[in-house]
Amino acid sequence: MNRNILVLLLIAVFFSFVRNAEGQSPIADHKQSAISQNGEWIPLFNGKNLDGWTLKVTGYQSGENPLNGFRVENGILKIDYSKFDKFNGRFGHLFYKEKLSSYILHVEYRFVGEMLPDAPSYCYRNSGVMVHSQSPESMDIDQNWPVSIEVQLLGSTDSVKQTTANFCTPGTTVYFKDQPTNEHCISSNSKYFPDGEWVNLDIVVQGGKTITNIVNGDTVLVCSKPQIGGYLLPKKYPLPEGTLLEDGFIALQSEGQPLEFRRVDIKYLDK
Repeated sequence: MNRNILVLLLIAVFFSFVRNAEGQSPIADHKQSAISQNGEWIPLFNGKNLDGWTLKVTGYQSGENPLNGFRVENGILKIDYSKFDKFNGRFGHLFYKEKLSSYILHVEYRFVGEMLPDAPSYCYRNSGVMVHSQSPESMDIDQNWPVSIEVQLLGSTDSVKQTTANFCTPGTTVYFKDQPTNEHCISSNSKYFPDGEWVNLDIVVQGGKTITNIVNGDTVLVCSKPQIGGYLLPKKYPLPEGTLLEDGFIALQSEGQPLEFRRVDIKYLDK
């Protein structure tokens, strides 16, 4: 083997060892190098409290946090129902304070524990990240889901297999494979992820053009032309159907299923 090539290989092995020793998996490291090579990642979650975030729960005013269902413990943002006797239709969404347009949102999440018994069956290992959302203050008090594009998070067990990073469309529609669709949920081609496994999700939002979901470095689903309309659009919503969504808020969802987030980061993109 050429001596120079051998030296380069040894250097590569050394740095790979250093990265793994620091606790980064090879998959996560590859993802970071592929996506964050330009620009800066900015943490939206400070690991200490919910500063910069506002909660809206069905039946409650914006800002109320019934039974401390959203909280931070040991650097982890938890959706926790240990103090709940029943779910009682209390769908929740935790909104970041800033309206956003073109960005990459990086989220690391995992499912833990069991769903509350009275939560709807479709909430089994189910949560989501909402993008291009209306604000929490603009939601009706009894509105279950904000008008938004939902990147649906789903977990799997031995008996139930579900892809993650799907698209759902409360009060919205999208184009899929360059064609308009009124399907409420569109499944991705992701792998299955069991309870307790941390999943790396990147959502690439390019204004009103495209939204791309990337799971552990693999592109699993793309939609385009997000707009107002379709299923679950509230009556007298101020934007007419067909309005292109160029920006909006992001929110983390709770639907009766315990969930944890250890990173919520953003990188701003040029339009």
